[in-house]
Amino acid sequence: MGDGDDYKFLKIRDAVASINQRVNLIGVIIEFSAPRQTKGTDCCCTLRIIDESHPKDGISVNVFEESMDKLPHIASAGDIIQLSHVVMKTHGWEVNAVFNKKFSSFALYGGKESENLRPYQVSSKFRPRELDKKFIEGLRKWFVNFQLDEGSTDFLFLREIKEGQRVNLACKIVHISEVAKDEWMTYLWDGTDAPPIRPTKLEDEQNNPLPLQLEPLSLPRDLLCTFPTVGTILRVIFHQGIQKHYLDLLHVGKWVKFVNVLCEVHSGLWLGVLTHFTKLRCSQNEDHLISTRQRLYDERLSLEWGRIPYWCFPWARLTEVDYDRVPFVTLMDVLTYREVTAKFKCVARVVAVLPWQAEDFCSPLGTYRIRLTLEDPTARIHAFLFGEDGEKFFGGYPSVNVLKLKLNKLLGITVSYTGKEVENALRNPPWAQFCLKSYYLSKNDVWGSRHYRIFGTKLE
Repeated sequence: MGDGDDYKFLKIRDAVASINQRVNLIGVIIEFSAPRQTKGTDCCCTLRIIDESHPKDGISVNVFEESMDKLPHIASAGDIIQLSHVVMKTHGWEVNAVFNKKFSSFALYGGKESENLRPYQVSSKFRPRELDKKFIEGLRKWFVNFQLDEGSTDFLFLREIKEGQRVNLACKIVHISEVAKDEWMTYLWDGTDAPPIRPTKLEDEQNNPLPLQLEPLSLPRDLLCTFPTVGTILRVIFHQGIQKHYLDLLHVGKWVKFVNVLCEVHSGLWLGVLTHFTKLRCSQNEDHLISTRQRLYDERLSLEWGRIPYWCFPWARLTEVDYDRVPFVTLMDVLTYREVTAKFKCVARVVAVLPWQAEDFCSPLGTYRIRLTLEDPTARIHAFLFGEDGEKFFGGYPSVNVLKLKLNKLLGITVSYTGKEVENALRNPPWAQFCLKSYYLSKNDVWGSRHYRIFGTKLE
């Protein structure tokens, strides 16, 4: 490319045919990753750009620099990047542009229409030209009314995620918090219920209790009251070294699209991980993925059974409750309800019990004293079973063998034809109805933690 060609921008459609040539490009950034260290001495980031000539898939741009600071620090998906002297290469079946730190340059501009035509970041070799402003204005006007075509990218609902998979998600950010020193967690929601996890054999609840949440400390109730009470809220952490590049781009109350989120399970709870391979995808005001999720959520709330877990249908009548005509609520409804004492009816699974052996269910005085860990797609809580409520639940005081049978059924323990528990088998706790009552430990404990007990419920 000669000096006279420095003033020539190629359309992306034409650039993909210019293999091994240096070209100048200008496009809208629809997707980008956090900077990362390569296996060598360079640092790298990957972004994808489109223009009016190639609006569907665009092309990928790999930027290599000698330090993180010199890489593009993109303020928002939908911003504009001007690239000079990038080399068109092929990788498999895809053509991409490669930014070489020795001779390439870039400039970043805000994507929204405004009078500001100055770049907010430039590389050391960038040389501005008056003609650039015309291209920036043209791209801004084109993109403001453009509806992004996701192409072959498949964005899943939270109800479709699977352990160990890398998935694309379109979710709303409901909270961001520092859960430990310099460790941040983002809370994502799309109105659907993540799949229930099949736990292994029972933990030692006395010494190693199953946690109620993934963060070290429970979130304050006034914060929980700002969360949606229907649908799973996915906790998401950042892989080491990338959170500072994402935190300024994520805002509570905004919908976001992530490409390549790793799905893990910790203590039977879903955890998302943003890695060096995760990319942030552009979300527009009239994004069909987002509007579809909001519409499906609104439709769910309008249904009589909308607050029942998606995964409990069809369900067996494992328990009977006294309050058949009371509407169902979620465990998040229970946690955030404004009043104490209050009564609820919900559908949940029992994922742990303390004590975990049936012969220890009663105190030395002969009355029931049990703590159940209940779980639905929205939350986990401890619910206690005392005295006469335990009598109703278990049908009096049956033999230890009968109690074991009932406990196995409640916890979804796999039992052989001889009646013995199958070692290391995954449990599959069934969904059951429960009546719950919230209370304080004493009348003077109005500022303390709420507690919950099971009442009016009978195990079949």
